[in-house]
Amino acid sequence: MTMKIKLALTYAKISERELARRLGTTSSALNQRVKTGKFSSEDLEKIASGLGAEFYCGFRFPDGTEI
Repeated sequence: MTMKIKLALTYAKISERELARRLGTTSSALNQRVKTGKFSSEDLEKIASGLGAEFYCGFRFPDGTEI
């Protein structure tokens, strides 16, 4: 998840500091969370919102089925 967040930051062209500001937290607190990679679904939805994106989670099978 850490790599995905970093890629999303790059794609959205915002810094981790700016994302922290949008989330109402400090950049050091967000940095610690990103390093551990431990996020709840709610955390990821908030991060996605701060990035101007949509978070989704699921399983995609080779035949295209998504659960």
